[in-house]
Amino acid sequence: MLRRSYLLLVFIMTMFFFPPSLFGGMNSMTKAIVSQGELKLFFAKPLEKQKIKHFTLPNPHREIYDFIDMRLGHSRVPLGLGNNIRIAQNNATTVRVVIESRRPFEPTAYQSLFSKSTYHISLPKNSAYIQKGSSPAQQAYAKPQAQKTTARRHTEVIVIDAGHGGHDGGAIAGGKREKELVLAISRKVEKQLKKRGYPVYLTRGSDRFLKLDERTRIADRKDAKVFISIHANSIDKSKQDKMEGIETFFLQNTRDERSKRIAARENEAVLKGTDNVSKHVIIDSVLSGPKIVESNKLAIDIHRRMMTNARTLYRDVKDGGVRHAPFYVLVGASRPSVLIEVGYISHPKERKRLFTTEYQNILAKGIAEGIENYLFNRRKEIDF
Repeated sequence: MLRRSYLLLVFIMTMFFFPPSLFGGMNSMTKAIVSQGELKLFFAKPLEKQKIKHFTLPNPHREIYDFIDMRLGHSRVPLGLGNNIRIAQNNATTVRVVIESRRPFEPTAYQSLFSKSTYHISLPKNSAYIQKGSSPAQQAYAKPQAQKTTARRHTEVIVIDAGHGGHDGGAIAGGKREKELVLAISRKVEKQLKKRGYPVYLTRGSDRFLKLDERTRIADRKDAKVFISIHANSIDKSKQDKMEGIETFFLQNTRDERSKRIAARENEAVLKGTDNVSKHVIIDSVLSGPKIVESNKLAIDIHRRMMTNARTLYRDVKDGGVRHAPFYVLVGASRPSVLIEVGYISHPKERKRLFTTEYQNILAKGIAEGIENYLFNRRKEIDF
């Protein structure tokens, strides 16, 4: 009897202190919350410490944790964590957690003594992370900051441009038209941003064609903080099964043939009647200065959030990256501006996905979060 009790005690101790030896195969991250200045991660099975890789990246400062042999339990895990925390399925067997901060910090990461299925990472002492469960002192600091941010949002006008329209259908494949897709996504982006408190204007809210100057005039008239033009890509039939993915562009000349091809296709409709000399004068007048730098930052923020959101449900979404090309629709807006190619309408699989409400909502949410993150960082720069 004594021996049996001893063996039972050994078994319990082994389960408590050495769970990895008893659990094999893929684990899953089931929940993530921010509470009391920490990011708390929950898992279906006990974690193996040797399968957690931690490293940092600069400009901006990022603390990165890779959880090996791990999957996201469901699409809601990365949601509601704030603009500076991102969680995504980095590849088929790795979940990546990214914590971004304005200044370098040294996080404390640990497993709970009483639960090997949770993992805690301390967050920088920054009002952006303050949530329910914070200390009274943190809440007292966060309240005026939140009020200040909310007040600013009401003055930060955003203009969304749905590409093409009217007689210009844009790309057409499989009986689907680009002009209809981008208008649907633009309306969803508008809804997402208004829900966050931003004033938003669409260059077109219906199926009509706009000239180049008409698309950007509203941004200047409303003194918009950013201008976003939404499009869908396409390629000839010989390559339609190969080219897919999300690409985000800002205005700049390029030697990249693929970027030039994409720009030429989008420019064709809006530049009718404009001679070559005028085209070069327009482009050369805006290819330097703060607008280009800020547009690059805006493109990075939007693209990052779109990819993170898209891959929560569709892990095979291709990342076309942030690139630059001479898109004339971005020239006239004298403010940070980007052009988003939400995917290839010519690719059969991607086309089917693009015309679902679920995927359009995911992309719209990513675009809105990217814009919000960019404006949040701009506020910090101004306040600093």
